[in-house]
Amino acid sequence: AAGIPVKERVKVSQNWRHGRCRRETVLKWKCNLMPWMELDGEYLYLSQAENIQAYRLCPDGAGLQRHPQAIFSGHQEDVCRFVLVNSHIVSGGGDGSIVLHKIHGSYSVKFSAHEQEVNCVDFQGGLIVSGSRDRTAKVWSLSAGRAGQCLHTVQTEDRVWSIAISPLLSSFVTGTACCGHTSPLRIWDLESGQLLTCLGTDFHRGAGVLDVFYETPSLLLSCGYDTYIRYWDIRTSTRKCVQEWEEPHDSALYCIRSDKNHMIASGSSYYGVVRLWDKRQTRCLQSFHLSSPTSSPVYCLRFSTTHLYAALASALHVLDFTA
Repeated sequence: AAGIPVKERVKVSQNWRHGRCRRETVLKWKCNLMPWMELDGEYLYLSQAENIQAYRLCPDGAGLQRHPQAIFSGHQEDVCRFVLVNSHIVSGGGDGSIVLHKIHGSYSVKFSAHEQEVNCVDFQGGLIVSGSRDRTAKVWSLSAGRAGQCLHTVQTEDRVWSIAISPLLSSFVTGTACCGHTSPLRIWDLESGQLLTCLGTDFHRGAGVLDVFYETPSLLLSCGYDTYIRYWDIRTSTRKCVQEWEEPHDSALYCIRSDKNHMIASGSSYYGVVRLWDKRQTRCLQSFHLSSPTSSPVYCLRFSTTHLYAALASALHVLDFTA
């Protein structure tokens, strides 16, 4: 990170490697939710039930301010997922609608998108892609005068759990439940809506993909119910991933992120377990148990060079690696 002295950077990277950090529960809420979040420099955006709240991060790195600076609303039911791109928030909700907010300003657009909940969304280059429990993925225009117009409907034959647009803006990937269709990871052409390729073979029934993350246009990470993190290089093979890591306690993996270099963080379905992985090693580097004695999945995690944030069913936890 720019502005951090070299000595400090070395210390912080050693702390990540050895799992040395200060843990803090920075927010709690009363009823169990399935929160999602995004980090944006000075702010952390967190969905709580039907709203998305913006919390200012403290400049000294000591957690975040407890009162939200802004609240983005519009859904009638819980927000399932949202993305933050170019000062816009695009969210999908349990009410089947998609809401677009401009962060600075009162502008917002809401449109009915799916017959059942919108489990996942992505937004790039003036297009939104959404995936739903109704077993479709859709491509939406946001260009002037066509906002909320559906360009393509893709029949996935399965609930869509995760979705991401390729950085080249030419295709998008869907992660589905792997119940009705044997391939849970498929790549579609953004312009035509046609299927381009399926990733992997021989998935067990129910090996649904809960999160996907593009590092580059050809490198993609996926995780889900079958307890594996998989690293795909579309240039070399669509049939086999180039690397895979197994969650040691046989838990489903709800979310995944990487620093686009060597480090991967994953969130498990039990006891709020966050694991750090080094792509150059087969075993996990570190693990942190954030919810005991009660068990909660890690629904979402994000990290900066110095902090890792994990959203569980009833609290937001932060790990501070500058300690």
